[in-house]
Amino acid sequence: MGKYASDSEWASIDPIPLNDGSESGAMPLATIAYSEEYLEATSYLRAVMAANEMSDRALKLTEDIISMNPAHYTVWIYRAKIVFALNKDLLEELEWLNGVSLRYLKNYQIWHHRQVIMSSREHFPSLPPKEMDFLMEMFAQDSKNYHVWTYRHWLVRHFELWDSPRELADVNSLLNSDVRNNSAWNHHLVDEELRYAQDQILRAPENRSPWSYARGILRAASRPLSEWTEFAQKFVVDKRDDQGQIVDVSVKSSHAVEWLADVYADAEENGRAEAVRMLNLLKDKYDPIRKNYWNYRIRTIEAEEVPASAPKSNLPYLLNIMF
Repeated sequence: MGKYASDSEWASIDPIPLNDGSESGAMPLATIAYSEEYLEATSYLRAVMAANEMSDRALKLTEDIISMNPAHYTVWIYRAKIVFALNKDLLEELEWLNGVSLRYLKNYQIWHHRQVIMSSREHFPSLPPKEMDFLMEMFAQDSKNYHVWTYRHWLVRHFELWDSPRELADVNSLLNSDVRNNSAWNHHLVDEELRYAQDQILRAPENRSPWSYARGILRAASRPLSEWTEFAQKFVVDKRDDQGQIVDVSVKSSHAVEWLADVYADAEENGRAEAVRMLNLLKDKYDPIRKNYWNYRIRTIEAEEVPASAPKSNLPYLLNIMF
């Protein structure tokens, strides 16, 4: 009798065995030699998943299966659902995950699960203090681990840490340890170029070139324009009355207005309203020469027909209405 079959805690569950097709008379082309322990555990997993059970015993079951097969992506998805349904301490989940990560250095599912957990703004409104320490511990094992770097890229974007002293110090430390670490260089150079673009914009806010350059850098790094929201807002300042109503807008860069319009256009309904306000500023005062284009952008946002950035197939039409 197996571990779960002999455990009274699981007596209420009828396990669902693996169906490899042989029950219907078909001969499987190739069978995987699973261990008896794994076959039993996954048969109980199928049963609790079929019942959508959110319980501590189901959570322990996922831990057991992950210890036998950390690449089982379905069990990771189920575990995340249980953790949130039971309102578990996510810091404890991260601590458990740390140990799993150090045992299985090249596993994608581990890092995806970590991202799912860390995505909870309710639990993590800011970066947990030990997170960067753990990532450096992982890099000490393998400084070019693709999965860890991918997660770190996401983490820095999510918490907007590109200019944080810790982020810069960690990347510099990795480069000092191995000047040929391409992963660290790629991570480092994007930030350096964006800071350079910001410095040049501060010198000449109406110079389109650094704004365009920054767009290209962010696009190449698969990073959103929203990373620069706070920076762009420095050049577009609302003036409000005593009741908090906007009475005027101080604009130091029309390119910042356009940048914010693109950011807000990708946001929710309130964001789209702000996008239209930015576009009206461009149309009426700060770039009236392209009035027809800004009107087109406003219409598409209000109609919610196409994304704010028009597809390439519309280029001939856009060129006609811009001038």
